[in-house]
Amino acid sequence: MGITSHDVARLAGVSQPTVSRALRDDARVSEETRRRVREAAVRLNYVPSDVGRALSSGRTRRIGLLVTDLDNEFYAHIIAPMHRELERRGYQLMLHTESGDSETVVERLLANGLDGVILATTTLDAVAPLRLRDRGIPFVYFNRVGRIAEADAATVSPVSGLSAGVSRAYELGHRRFGAVLGPRETSTGQEREQALREALGGLGIPLDAAYVRTAPYDAASGDSATASLLALPERPTVIFCGNDVVAIGALNAAKREGVQVPDELSIVGFDDLPVASWPIVELSTVSYDLAGMAAAAAEALTRRIADPTEPYARTEFETAFVERRTLGPAPVR
Repeated sequence: MGITSHDVARLAGVSQPTVSRALRDDARVSEETRRRVREAAVRLNYVPSDVGRALSSGRTRRIGLLVTDLDNEFYAHIIAPMHRELERRGYQLMLHTESGDSETVVERLLANGLDGVILATTTLDAVAPLRLRDRGIPFVYFNRVGRIAEADAATVSPVSGLSAGVSRAYELGHRRFGAVLGPRETSTGQEREQALREALGGLGIPLDAAYVRTAPYDAASGDSATASLLALPERPTVIFCGNDVVAIGALNAAKREGVQVPDELSIVGFDDLPVASWPIVELSTVSYDLAGMAAAAAEALTRRIADPTEPYARTEFETAFVERRTLGPAPVR
């Protein structure tokens, strides 16, 4: 007969339910007790059964990550830190794509028996959060937040990074600022636009509507939006982009149109994805702890699952400006 949780309980000197709680890092179990249980489990080569755990606790230990665009490089860099944090806490991460209406999405999430969901592509008026709340499924906002249903959130504050980036561009002589911003129906799109306008306003520079484009957070949209800015009779000398993926599209447009970066046009991104630091790219961008934010979302959701009565909390990560090759002095004309 195999080793059971009762064997671990006897060796650790605790009850069987305490073993179950300790192995899933339940906050109600002291760190010392959790340590004793883990040591006993290791000594006995005990491997918890997912099926048995689900039957006894009513939980599957599965967490869903809901995204829209799997081709977007941004999401590739959040999966690993989320997976590591959830695995450390005894959960499995399951990736789901958001397509079709909200009811279909929520039904699909319910069918997978998830203990909770991390929402990574929420729009401000999305009803999926409301449907999840009505169905009793815990969820947390990551990066973007909705305004219909309140929940825990892990987000980024764009103010410091964009303010520093705008100030540096101003020091380099830029006065005609362009922007390819994210969708206005997203919290990130609105917050980054507001932060950019306030930073420019502090220098006495309005963000001219003719120099502003809004677009989805993808490279193709960044490309087409930048191409339209470059076609203006008097184009901007620097373009701030809603994220690094959009900025890559902006670089592609400049290359195709024969516009030299940064000699004729400067480009700034947001997120500081690994590709931004590649020697072939060297993108100036706004940086923050993306991996830490992903882990914080995972931690917040497991905390919410353990105690649904806790007050909602929003963890906000600060930003900093990282200057690289794509930001240079304003061209002299």
